[in-house]
Amino acid sequence: MRKILSIMISAIAVSMAVSCARQEQYASRAEKILAQINDPNFEYVVVISHRGDWRNFPENSIPAIESVIRMGADMMELDVKMTKDSVLILMHDKTIDRMTNGKGLVSDITYDSLMTFNMKRAHNVVTDSIKVPTLREALLCCKDRILVNVDHAYPYYKEIVELADELGVTGQVLMKGKSTVDKVNEDMSKHENNLLYMPIIDINNPKGQALFAEYQERGVVPMAYEVCWKYPGEEVDSCFERILETGSKIWVNTLWPSLCGGSGNDDDAAFAAADPADVYGQYLDMGVSMIQTDRPELLINYLRSVGRHE
Repeated sequence: MRKILSIMISAIAVSMAVSCARQEQYASRAEKILAQINDPNFEYVVVISHRGDWRNFPENSIPAIESVIRMGADMMELDVKMTKDSVLILMHDKTIDRMTNGKGLVSDITYDSLMTFNMKRAHNVVTDSIKVPTLREALLCCKDRILVNVDHAYPYYKEIVELADELGVTGQVLMKGKSTVDKVNEDMSKHENNLLYMPIIDINNPKGQALFAEYQERGVVPMAYEVCWKYPGEEVDSCFERILETGSKIWVNTLWPSLCGGSGNDDDAAFAAADPADVYGQYLDMGVSMIQTDRPELLINYLRSVGRHE
């Protein structure tokens, strides 16, 4: 049996009783969110915060994570890099220049050296004391409280799995990628426990179309697909229909137009609109139930107003 199938839908075991017992008590908020994702009949829309509350705190910082947890976000997307002395930290860029008052490649800097610098807020403002967090610190902050999507992290899969196992958070950490079924199987077969995994489908791109066809033809049913598209059309509509027919959820990024159907369909358009429903409502109509956003508070407030978020 395909290992990837058991890995990607292993979380379903956590939620088998959800559809018949919605009032069931969960051990943690993170467990409840995961169960809701895996319940095909649940209409809750999962909100993924892109790099945390970076409008008010440095992106990928502990305060940014704490802020979106308070807002009610369901998943924190964070970016991972490794220092010269093999410490996993949160950082999107290859260098620390944009996000700290230091300079240089992450891979050329030791962790102790990194700790001599402070993080920057948006608009290049240096904070008084906020430091770049380690992945360990971030996972401990998120443990039992919010799911985690580790991005830019596949090269460190082994190290992240080992850390997640040690901290007891393996079941609440998600990794996404564009690898073939066989490649994911091969990589995951090396570990007793694995992170959740989700394929990324660039449906306007021939490679993305081929990857989606492979999953469909081999009968692999992931927890969800992340679907990206710039140009709407039949290939997008067909992709969505096939995903929903097989029981997977659909993850959409509203971060910028090239990921979600072009101009007028992203977070900034929702913010500028008289009613955010003019933007976000279309995704609910399309069957989307997971949205990654740069405006988590706006999206959560909208979803609550239509009964699609707690």
